[in-house]
Amino acid sequence: MTLTGLLMMTGTLYAQNMRSRYDYQTAVGVRGIGTSGLTIKHFTKRSTAIEGIIGFYPNAFSATVLYERYASAFDVRGLNWYYGVGGHIATQSDVVDNEGIYRRESSEFGLGVDGIFGIEYKIQNVPIAVSLDFKPFVEVATDGDAFMALDPGLGIKVAF
Repeated sequence: MTLTGLLMMTGTLYAQNMRSRYDYQTAVGVRGIGTSGLTIKHFTKRSTAIEGIIGFYPNAFSATVLYERYASAFDVRGLNWYYGVGGHIATQSDVVDNEGIYRRESSEFGLGVDGIFGIEYKIQNVPIAVSLDFKPFVEVATDGDAFMALDPGLGIKVAF
């Protein structure tokens, strides 16, 4: 066997081993219940991923980035626990109804620190991953208010 053939075989085995933990490299989908919006997750190593969430609310918008670690759950292929940390930025505009006339009264900008822990199942032979998690956060806004929440979430992603 040539050196090139050996390197290709080793690379193929390594790639298969990399995918065996979570069965996908990248997933795109939606998250609902708490912070609701679009999400993208990409595994950077065998058991670590970066996840981004763009949240949409009435009169508000947020962007969250999380660093996540994964571990097998109950020795079931495709079922994984995950936990991690990250941060977010958020904007909100308060709209006031003054006898049928709507106007923007104030706008705030917030910065927050997030944690995340949950469980995810990548359905075997189907490119779908389903997750249930809590994303507790603390946020401080420019108007001086501070917020805390557990922020539960249910996610459905297309994995590839």
